Amino acid sequence: MALLSDLINLNLSESTEKIIAEYVWIGGSGMDLRSKARTISGTVEDPSKLPKWNYDGSSTGQAPGEDSEVILYPQAIFKDPFRRGNNILVMCDAYTPAGESIPTNKRQSAAKIFSNSEVQAEEPWYGIEQEYTLLQKDVKWPLGWPTGGYPGPQGPYYCGIGADKAFGRHVVDAHYKACLYAGINISGINGEVMPGQWEFQVGPSVGISAGDEVWMARYILERIAEIAGVVVSFDPKPIKGDWNGAGAHTNYSTKSMRKEGGYEVIKKAIEKLGLRHKEHIAAYGEGNERRLTGKHETADIMTFKWGVANRGASVRVGRDTEREGKGYFEDRRPASNMDPYVVTSMIAETTILGKP
Repeated sequence: MALLSDLINLNLSESTEKIIAEYVWIGGSGMDLRSKARTISGTVEDPSKLPKWNYDGSSTGQAPGEDSEVILYPQAIFKDPFRRGNNILVMCDAYTPAGESIPTNKRQSAAKIFSNSEVQAEEPWYGIEQEYTLLQKDVKWPLGWPTGGYPGPQGPYYCGIGADKAFGRHVVDAHYKACLYAGINISGINGEVMPGQWEFQVGPSVGISAGDEVWMARYILERIAEIAGVVVSFDPKPIKGDWNGAGAHTNYSTKSMRKEGGYEVIKKAIEKLGLRHKEHIAAYGEGNERRLTGKHETADIMTFKWGVANRGASVRVGRDTEREGKGYFEDRRPASNMDPYVVTSMIAETTILGKP
């Protein structure tokens, strides 16, 4: 008799050309990921060849009950690390039946910016450092922390090794491999300063693909945490007090920054970011004021400053960039719960298109 695990791991390609496509989208809160699956007649590599689909927007906070249909437009395809074989994960955005972008669809406005000829000519690259915290499912307290209590102070946990320092590595490593399998350009992982907190990096990715890859990496992380029986938190300050918050530092460069003389282009771009500091902060994640306090490797939320190798700055330039006179910089302001479509496109809009 077949075991449940045998059935879950069935290789469909041995008996059918049909595949399973898991359609993934962002729900009404702007952070809740949703998904559902459908059967496709054969392998598909181009998302435009996939059928549009619909869902009940009244159940996701994205449409009224009397007119609840929302339409999913497939935008990016990834290999499915859960079902494997030829099965796929599909990143989608959402529209009304009339073809209008719904208010929570941030991808469409980002795509408009990235399709601008000036932006395309600069080939914006992004590397996003996504921090997150793993919580115990029943008590919503960080993994590895004593229930209702606290571990020893920060210091030994950052990139730490050992059962008393690293909590949740099985989830983190599974996620790393699953993202590589899926085709996400994940470039690394590490344990973070607060115990139970981790980071993965996506990039370098060009333009709109950075948002697609970060969102799908978040989806895969949530699915793995579901299997492991733990909870993922993207709260920018999950624990009050003398504990580090969680950010999504966004590394950025353009073609002009990567060429000889690029350091001057970088300095001008940072100046433009400073002029729109309030607008960027407003779009960089909910609850970020609890994280950006001027402590724990952050700049105060009301202040814009940049520096070389300064992790207490709003924007950090690396020593290599300064020495070589070209390269990239890091915007350290985005919170862990930021929308990567919003952040990446806004940085391009400010620095390339020069929006005042």
